[in-house]
Amino acid sequence: MLRTRFTEEFGIEHPIVQGGMMWVGRAELAAAVSNGGGLGIITALTQPTPEDLAAEIERCRALTDKPFGVNLTLTLSINPPPYAEYRQVIIDSGVKIVETAGSDPTVHVEHFKEHDIKVIHKCTSVRHALKAQRIGVDAVSIDGFEAAGHPGEDDVPGLVLIPASADALDIPFIASGGFADGRGLAAALTLGAAGINMGTRFMCTVESPIHENIKQQIVGASELDTQLIFRQLRNTMRAAKNSVSEEVVDILNKGGRFKDVKDLVAGTRGRKVYENGDPEAGIWTVGVAQGLIRDIPPAGELVRRIAWDAEENLLSLTRNITDSVSVS
Repeated sequence: MLRTRFTEEFGIEHPIVQGGMMWVGRAELAAAVSNGGGLGIITALTQPTPEDLAAEIERCRALTDKPFGVNLTLTLSINPPPYAEYRQVIIDSGVKIVETAGSDPTVHVEHFKEHDIKVIHKCTSVRHALKAQRIGVDAVSIDGFEAAGHPGEDDVPGLVLIPASADALDIPFIASGGFADGRGLAAALTLGAAGINMGTRFMCTVESPIHENIKQQIVGASELDTQLIFRQLRNTMRAAKNSVSEEVVDILNKGGRFKDVKDLVAGTRGRKVYENGDPEAGIWTVGVAQGLIRDIPPAGELVRRIAWDAEENLLSLTRNITDSVSVS
């Protein structure tokens, strides 16, 4: 088994984490990942109210007795969600692992740490990871340029970002962006990460709560079928390439502002993609790792398969190096 500092400190079997994806991180998927030995994550803001989140946590707890976490993504908005109420639900529900993302999580980290809750903060750069380390998080998730959603503005891919993070950080970190199989996990561990975070790969599992049409769309897509939007606004987002994302890019390239595209990128439209199965209905996030996805297995089986393949890749590499040294 691949034991790392992350698996030891977070009490999981395999160094594989399911990303906290909006509309996707629900109890069935999170529980399946955790039952497979990884770390499943419920997405707090997928639930319309804090009370709904409490019920979702209990649903997950009924499906698994393994560790699972809750994602709390902090965004700047005119009408922000009641973050303090969602945070209190997480605390009161007895959840022991939280993934934070987005804006400065300091106040939330302080509250979580008071209740012995481990915090993973998602970062897109080494400098942000160092800040997260200073405020006391237990681990960070490093998102490379390959990632779905918001990969930051530095455009640094994982092959450089992962070892750079390993050189700079004292706390364990997991690598995110571009991971879909055991080869990727083996590579991440070799580069200094203590595990991987996968979003797109877990979208294509039996327990993923998205429409089968979208799962098949991802399986059939290549690594070229994503689109970077909001680049002109310095808020880059990687989404599936479709007519809507192309229109957004065209409007912004012609000098448009967010107000000119806000109806096109509305979250309600993206949610309908997952619910109704029309990939052209709105903006929906997916990473370049879709080019590596060929099937739709049960999530637990996927976790075990990736862990096994990674171990075999590492053992094979060791054997090859030993053979080469012996021959020379």
